[in-house]
Amino acid sequence: MKSFERKPQLTADGTHTLYIPEIDEHYHSVNGAAVEANHVYLKEALMHHGGASVTVLEVGFGTGLNAFLTLLHALEQGKRIHYVTLELYPLETEQVELLNYAAQIAPEKSELYFALHRAPWNEPVEIIPGFILEKRHCNLVTCQLDGAFDVVYFDAFAPEKQPEMWSDAIYEKLFAQMNPDAVMTTYCAKGVVRRGFQAAGLTVERIPGPPGKREMLRATKRVAHGNVI
Repeated sequence: MKSFERKPQLTADGTHTLYIPEIDEHYHSVNGAAVEANHVYLKEALMHHGGASVTVLEVGFGTGLNAFLTLLHALEQGKRIHYVTLELYPLETEQVELLNYAAQIAPEKSELYFALHRAPWNEPVEIIPGFILEKRHCNLVTCQLDGAFDVVYFDAFAPEKQPEMWSDAIYEKLFAQMNPDAVMTTYCAKGVVRRGFQAAGLTVERIPGPPGKREMLRATKRVAHGNVI
């Protein structure tokens, strides 16, 4: 995937996605990149969890859109967030500069978007007071997770495009690293994914998706009396 061409493409809400012609795949929904990210990850994961101090794991840093929106939310709400994100194929600087998230979403905070991309890999960096970014140069298959996460953004490419990221072993790996009552969301609502999450021990809900998606999945690590339920 590293050598594939990535073309910026405007989506319905005026923000960009990236399109990879070789595999006919987009980084974000063409029905609105920022709208999708806000709905799937901010509203239904981070805000649903509701913690004031949260450790987030993002599966797929990609364009940095999810991280940027989470940073803006933390700034607005005064939350403390340790944001761990995995990416095996980071974008080149030239590709990042073609994306319009900063200008479209928060032009007065545009420097923060580029700070996320400039941050070094494989070490924690405090982008603003209370928001620590830790970009790990790996994917979920190969990465050793050593954290305990409250919120998981599962934002890998679709199962048919990146099947190695949607396996029982991956779901079990995530479950083992999630704190009690941790929340994980994904745009994907396929039955095989739902059943895989459940087999790993998660409680799974089908909930309304963003524009263009009837449903999405939210999974929770339920714990009662010290035992997972």
